[in-house]
Amino acid sequence: MNVEKTALLPISPDEAFALITQPDRLRRWLAVSARIDLRAGGQFRWTLTPMAVAAGTVVAVEPGRRIVLGFDAESSGESPAGTVTITIEPAEGGTLVRLIHDDLPEDQGDGILEGWTHFFERLERAAAAGDAGPDEWAAAPERLDPLTSANATLAVLQQVLYGIGEDDLGRPTPCTAFTVGQLEEHLLGSLTSLTGLAGGTLTPPSAGRLESRIADAGQQAVETWMRRGLDGTVQAGPQELPATLAASILSVEFLVHAWDFASATGQKVTVSDEVSTYVLGLADQIITPELRESAGFDPAIPISETASPLDRLIAFSGRTA
Repeated sequence: MNVEKTALLPISPDEAFALITQPDRLRRWLAVSARIDLRAGGQFRWTLTPMAVAAGTVVAVEPGRRIVLGFDAESSGESPAGTVTITIEPAEGGTLVRLIHDDLPEDQGDGILEGWTHFFERLERAAAAGDAGPDEWAAAPERLDPLTSANATLAVLQQVLYGIGEDDLGRPTPCTAFTVGQLEEHLLGSLTSLTGLAGGTLTPPSAGRLESRIADAGQQAVETWMRRGLDGTVQAGPQELPATLAASILSVEFLVHAWDFASATGQKVTVSDEVSTYVLGLADQIITPELRESAGFDPAIPISETASPLDRLIAFSGRTA
C-alpha cells in the first residue's frame, strides 16, 4: 500500500528543498537530529522522536525538484519501511510539496499516515514561521531510559539554542565562569569526553550557528552511545563506571545547560514534567556529595518540594531558578 500527502508552502522551491533535505532545516520540523549524504547512494539517518529512528539510502536526488529515500533495517520504533518520493513544484502562492510513501506493509499504513500527517502540519508551520516549535511527540517518550532521555533533552536544548545568535556569545550565564560562547566550549568538551567513554571519537563541528555546532556534536554523542548500548561498564580515567550511569550524564548536561543558555538569553525552557523528573533522578545518582566537592559543583539550593521538576533539578545543580 502507499500513503500520499501534499502541502502548499509559502516559500520558493529552493527553500522548500532545503527544508526537507538540510539537517539544520529538518530539525525545525521533522527530527530531533538528522544527517544525510545528499547524493544517490548516500546514507541518511533521522531521529524522528526519542524512540524512533528512520534510516536508509538516498535512491535519487534532483536538487530543487525531487528526492527518493529508501528505508532500511536500521529504522526502529514506529519508523517507516518502504520508499518515500518527495517532489517539489512551483505553484500559485508558493511551492507544492508532494510525498508518496510506497511499498508499505498493510499493518503499517494507518500509523505511517498518522505520522506524515503530524509532520506535514509541522512542515507547513516551519515554512511559514521558520520553526515549527517544540514537538509534542518528542516531549515525553513512552519509555524513558538514559538514551531516550538523551534524545528528548537534546531536542529541548536545540530549541533554546535556535534562539541564540552569534552576537549573544559574550553574554554571561548562570555558570559564573562562562559566557555563552565559553559554555558552548565547555559543553562540546563534555560531549567529546562522553563520546570517548562509549568508544567513539567526536568530530568537532567548526561551522554554522551555535545551535548547529552543538546539535551536530550532541547527535554524534547520542548515536555513539546507541551503538554501544548500556550494558557493562566504561573506564573513566582510573574509575570504572556503569555504562548506564555514564550515558545518563548526557541528559543532565543537555537539560541543565539548556536552562543556562535560556537564562542567559531571556528565553524559557519547554520540557515535560516527565522528562524533568527523570533527569532529576539521574542527577541525584550522578552528582554525589563527593563529586560535588571534587568537580566544583555549588551546593544544592533549598527549594520547595512543590516546585516544578525543572526548578528542582536546577536547584539541585546549585543554581537559583
